Amino acid sequence: MNWGIFQDLLSSVSNYSTVFGRIWLSIVFIFRLLVFVVAAERVWGDEQGDFDCNTRQPGCANVCYDFYFPVSHIRLWALQLILVTCPSLLVIMHVAYREDRERKYREKEGASCGRLYLSTGKKRGGLWWTYLFSLIAKAGVDSVFLYVFHRIYQNYSLPSLVKCTIQPCPNIVDCFISRPTEKNLFTLFMVITSVVCILLNLFEMVYLVGKRLCEYLLQRKKKVQSQFKPEFTYLKTNEIFSANNKLNGKINELHPKIHVTPP
Repeated sequence: MNWGIFQDLLSSVSNYSTVFGRIWLSIVFIFRLLVFVVAAERVWGDEQGDFDCNTRQPGCANVCYDFYFPVSHIRLWALQLILVTCPSLLVIMHVAYREDRERKYREKEGASCGRLYLSTGKKRGGLWWTYLFSLIAKAGVDSVFLYVFHRIYQNYSLPSLVKCTIQPCPNIVDCFISRPTEKNLFTLFMVITSVVCILLNLFEMVYLVGKRLCEYLLQRKKKVQSQFKPEFTYLKTNEIFSANNKLNGKINELHPKIHVTPP
């Protein structure tokens, strides 16, 4: 596995993420991915080969294993990790599209022309919606896989013993799962990290929408103030001139009535 690819991906996504997004990246790539690659694959190993039943009936162990374990934990986790990281690639692709468009615009108009974007990585316009969609998609993927795990493996746990009565088993057959406690611990760890990632995505969505709403309200307030300020100044000026004219009129009325006796 080429870890340089993951390092470049982590660095690229981190540049355009918020604090919640960086924490999410750390949990996914450090805890979930490394635990999956280093430990989980070794714990499960040859899962079907370690599924032992107390019968020699041909095909009984295979049928029982397929019934109780229709999809392996390892394969589900691998698919989950692939799908949950794909939405982040959309953000990188959108930023790359902006950078390419900005480069072509400057080549066409010249270096002295203005810019199409104040910052190609700033979450404004379409990039903001792409980033928000990526958060919804990531939370949705983790939620769907948690539901799938719960449906396949009740309470996310593996029993140490299962009783199988499926044909071609001759009767009630006891089948044993290898290292059930260790597998349950890893399953619980992956479930908890998935829940934490969902919460981080939700927090980041609330943060983005709240920040955008505050910016919109602030801009609207400034716009309203700029519209009413000239009218307010004009009214104040008229009031001052009107009061001044009235005062001058009263002074002119009183002036003939004033008689000053010369010394």
